[in-house]
Amino acid sequence: MNQMNESVIGKNIPRSDGHAKVTGTMVYPSDVIIPGMMYGAVLRSPHPHAEIVSVDTSEAERMGAVCLTYADINPIMYNERSVSIPAATYRDRTVLPSKARHFGEPLMAVAADTEELAHKAVKAIKIEYKVLEAVYDPDEAMKEGAPQLYENIYLGDNKLTVKNNIGVVRNIDEGDCAGGFARADRIFEHTFDLERIYHNQLETKCAVCKPEPDGSLTVWATAQSIHANRQLLARILNMPLSKLNVVRLPFGGAFGSSIQVNTVTPICACLALKAGRPVKLTSAREEDFYSHQKYPARFTVKMGVTNDGVITAAHVKALIDFGAHQVQPLPFMGCTAGWFASLYKYDGNIRFDGTAVYTNKTPCCAMQGYGNPQINFAIESMIDIICEEMRFSAVDFRLKNYRGIGDEFWGQGPTIRSIIKSCGVEQSLVEGRKMTDFENRQRPEDRTGDIRRGLGLARGFHTSGTAGPKEGEVIDYSSALIKINEDGSVDLVTPVTDHGGGTWDALKKITAETLQVPFDMVGLAPAATTNTGYDVCTHATRGVYCGGAAVYHVAMKVKERLLEYAGRLMAEHAYNLEVARRDELGQGVVQVKHFPSKFMTIGDIAKQAQIMSWGTIAYTDSYRQRNCPPCFTTHFVEVEIDTRTGVITVPKVLIFGDCGVALNPDLVKGQLIGSFNRGFGYTVFETMPLNEKTGELMNKGLLTDYKTPTSAEMPKIEDVEVILCDTYEPSGPYGAKGIGEAALASVQAAIANAVYNAVGIRFYKLPITPEVLLAALKKKEQEAAK
Repeated sequence: MNQMNESVIGKNIPRSDGHAKVTGTMVYPSDVIIPGMMYGAVLRSPHPHAEIVSVDTSEAERMGAVCLTYADINPIMYNERSVSIPAATYRDRTVLPSKARHFGEPLMAVAADTEELAHKAVKAIKIEYKVLEAVYDPDEAMKEGAPQLYENIYLGDNKLTVKNNIGVVRNIDEGDCAGGFARADRIFEHTFDLERIYHNQLETKCAVCKPEPDGSLTVWATAQSIHANRQLLARILNMPLSKLNVVRLPFGGAFGSSIQVNTVTPICACLALKAGRPVKLTSAREEDFYSHQKYPARFTVKMGVTNDGVITAAHVKALIDFGAHQVQPLPFMGCTAGWFASLYKYDGNIRFDGTAVYTNKTPCCAMQGYGNPQINFAIESMIDIICEEMRFSAVDFRLKNYRGIGDEFWGQGPTIRSIIKSCGVEQSLVEGRKMTDFENRQRPEDRTGDIRRGLGLARGFHTSGTAGPKEGEVIDYSSALIKINEDGSVDLVTPVTDHGGGTWDALKKITAETLQVPFDMVGLAPAATTNTGYDVCTHATRGVYCGGAAVYHVAMKVKERLLEYAGRLMAEHAYNLEVARRDELGQGVVQVKHFPSKFMTIGDIAKQAQIMSWGTIAYTDSYRQRNCPPCFTTHFVEVEIDTRTGVITVPKVLIFGDCGVALNPDLVKGQLIGSFNRGFGYTVFETMPLNEKTGELMNKGLLTDYKTPTSAEMPKIEDVEVILCDTYEPSGPYGAKGIGEAALASVQAAIANAVYNAVGIRFYKLPITPEVLLAALKKKEQEAAK
């Protein structure tokens, strides 16, 4: 009678939102329509650096448009990103500025009855500018006499003076680097450059704001954190939090670009309150290109190595151009230092010197790894250089120096540290070496012909959340509410958002497994800031590990109450009862341990509790993890290079992913393959050249002129092998940890290392476009001919 039912953990289940997505019935922010709604449009700066001298909105207002200018807004300074504690948060922007600091920056906005009228009204606004000199290069920006973007900014509540456009300096020094370098037999030093790229998420930014009759405001917005949006809007609008309700909605991806409150959201809210009517404001793709970009970086990396293959010390100097506004380059550099520090042991001797600089470019923000792909490219390229020059095995050298179980890991910079308790590095390197016959690959000098193949290796990781045993600079906890209905079904209420990777289904699985109810009996309830506890943000690969841990914690409390009620009804002690799923009954039951024939269905228990006025079986709470385990990846990539055209293709790729227990293995594999596509584009295609006379992107924000890899450039699906490591994370819900951002970390270095193995040319700057590769091949031929 008590036949064991298969666990939903680790089982591939069709996505709950799949039907709605493929039929186009899923409601995204841009689908929200409110009766009487107006449409917003933004006037963006045609200059990279200019003061606004005067504004004339009279013609636009005669068209019936509501106009919003700097004079209409509360000019408090804020940072759009609120993941860090206030004392570690720089503030330099207002809803609308009195001075443009990058091309495309929102300066004014209008709302009108139609989109056409709104855009016509924007064109009718007359602005007189005082055009200022712009600076685009961070080295030039730091020189004496360079154009200054700011006089003053704030760090927490402290007013700071900006000198030479230097926004942030962050230096970290541990151990004895000088002593470590002195013990080394060889010292290697190289500089690596990575350019800006665009997030290219499916959905651009949108907000719909509706003033309510009671003076409150309801907001539907593209958001990775509904509570961050609520709190910032309340501060900007000087409203109580109880008067602001931000609704959780699906969104078409973000890749980190909606961790911060999107620029259009406060603008839309201010427009709606001024108009006294609902307003929708949606960015066009051409506008979105000027809203956010990935941090570029220049790293000078120095490493000391002994002849027996031990890294004795490492020093990274970082120069970061973060653009016209700070979306937290301080934690970006802290995280970058952490990714560097945690990749290898370095004999305990590390130094990081970071400088982040203002320039008249689009502000940069997190994108799939928050500095991890950038620094990983530099470090894993250095590891390949060391192994090539010192004739070490690239696998054994990594195995000798990597950080694994029992070692310290920096999960979000130097203030968030924990101990590694699960690790798939050994499995991935050892199995990958055997599967690819890596040690027997040809050397670059032995490869000839027009078509040359190469095999490259890189390993990486990312954190699962930002919580450690001790609180640090980053806020990290989540909340959940779970209640059992009177038919045995369950409602899950969570503020955690889903980027499209299946996080919500993972949370439903955790609920179903803990309460032993069928997966289809768990409903994801509509959620908003007024009916959920706080969740910091779905970022840092924390959705399953941290958001799921809160769900698990609350589900266990609900189970306690369920067993208590069942004990009263069944005349048994609660500790003598257990929950079990009975698929033949279509729901879960509470049964006596070792005597399953005595049971009650969960629905009957909940119904009896209602009839007897005991109350609803429900619980709500917040929960903070005390660990941030690394999720590891390893890439073995084979490239093929046509030396006549410079085109790089990828015939085969082997990917190892360590996410602990995969709650839905197919979705994990999908993330790993999808991230390989993004990393392939970052490495060989994507670039954003700027017209330095106008500050405008050369592609003018058009996707048609922004090349990314399509299915035509990707390897055939049968030539992509994904292996999930056999690990169990003891601190994660059902052994799970993250994978999302880790999936990208080592792609770039693996491809670049494979390119070196194919043609014998080391590339220190991305992207390796056909033009760049052909020029390098020509230079190599000319040098060989001398």
